[in-house]
Amino acid sequence: MNVQSILGNKGSGVVTIRADSSLADAVSTLRDAGVGALIVSDDGRHIDGIVSERDIVRALASHGASSLGRTVESVMSTDVVTCRPDDSVESLMVSMTERRIRHLPVVDDAQVLGGVISIGDVVKSRLGQLESENQQLVEYISQGR
Repeated sequence: MNVQSILGNKGSGVVTIRADSSLADAVSTLRDAGVGALIVSDDGRHIDGIVSERDIVRALASHGASSLGRTVESVMSTDVVTCRPDDSVESLMVSMTERRIRHLPVVDDAQVLGGVISIGDVVKSRLGQLESENQQLVEYISQGR
């Protein structure tokens, strides 16, 4: 299983926000979209950064409620780790675990945004693989009798 197959199941829609948007807008967008991170992009195609719930919580802890008036750009990560459509689920698990990240934007060769894979997507995919393998083993054993 690879990134493209995950996107085929979940869709390739991406929720973006502009860098000059407020953190209050980011919080509303996260809530309304039901996601844990937003891709920061002025054109919806190229990645300028990423802002997660964790980034916003850290800003709130450091600066209080006034931080909601700050811009997304002030807290976003600009060193964004990405993945490719042909990357394996196993490589995503390693990357996410080693880097302690929960969202990986998917980009093509031209660095154009094509989706986002979350740790939840990876876990769901892996569980599906394990269930399929288990079913195949059960069928194999049953046929041997």
